Amino acid sequence: MSSTQTPDGVPGRPALSLGHNTKGGRPKLLEIRIMGRGGQGAQMAGEVLAEAFFAEGKYVQAFSSYGGARRGTAVLTAIRVDDRPIRLRSDIDNPDVVVCFDSSLIGPPLLSGAGPGTMVLLNSGLEPEAFKEWGDHRFATVDGIAIAQKNGLGRIVNSAVLGAFARIVGAPDLDVLAKVIYDVSPAKKPGNEQCARDGYEMVKLMAPRSRGQVRSGR
Repeated sequence: MSSTQTPDGVPGRPALSLGHNTKGGRPKLLEIRIMGRGGQGAQMAGEVLAEAFFAEGKYVQAFSSYGGARRGTAVLTAIRVDDRPIRLRSDIDNPDVVVCFDSSLIGPPLLSGAGPGTMVLLNSGLEPEAFKEWGDHRFATVDGIAIAQKNGLGRIVNSAVLGAFARIVGAPDLDVLAKVIYDVSPAKKPGNEQCARDGYEMVKLMAPRSRGQVRSGR
């Protein structure tokens, strides 16, 4: 039996959403790291995700850093989400969720500080198990390029990846996210919205596994 299943089919679906991940009797601060290459839309994806959480009444903090101005250099976006005002102003050192737009970026710094409970979502046509040597994380994959091309968007994968995020994390609500994507898309609004819904349905999540000899991402 394959260990790759759709998220709803995995026993003990990851409880990283604000309504479930608790610390001290209240929902825990959710910390998200998004990385891609310049031109892939990682920064825009972070802005859309932050706006969707804000639309649900959450407090959101988002900031980005760049490896340079050239297309193809690494771009990092970090997001914090909480039910209470966020007073932290530091970088995210131990993310709950890592989102990667280019699987060639896997390794440090992408996975730095990621622990056994960290969800790692990769834009890739490979199965999640293909990345398990990179750490004792919960890997998930979505073929964002295939979804984008099916919906007439070429290689623009933002919406598909964000839909996959909503599925594996359990937040934000897909309809809320889809509306934000539709509203902010400069063109092909229906196609972008459909990409989010397809990403939500087509993401693959690696089932939990026992600890073993793994390559550390720290």
